[in-house]
Amino acid sequence: MTDYIQVMTTTGNMTDAQRIANVIVGQRLAACVQIIGPIRSTYWWEGEVKQDEEYLCLIKTRGDVYDQLEQAIREAHPYDVPEILAIPVVRGSQGYLDWLDREVGQREK
Repeated sequence: MTDYIQVMTTTGNMTDAQRIANVIVGQRLAACVQIIGPIRSTYWWEGEVKQDEEYLCLIKTRGDVYDQLEQAIREAHPYDVPEILAIPVVRGSQGYLDWLDREVGQREK
């Protein structure tokens, strides 16, 4: 698995986005969560095209904690089927990656 990843999830309001951010940063599953919004999402759901205002969480973390992170998001998320997508980080500044390593929980050996 890629050493560093950015995970995305969306929520229907700022309160849920901040709660998810607090849970995963508090559990040391991410070094940082940026919340962007409101954004407008257009998507298929239950056979219909829907449009909603949402908030996007950009989660900076490592690949070795992905499974725990996904579980924490699922437990904290109000959606039946939350968006949880991991994007590999191809490159990054060494200082930022060092900081990320220090802030995310212990790396498995």
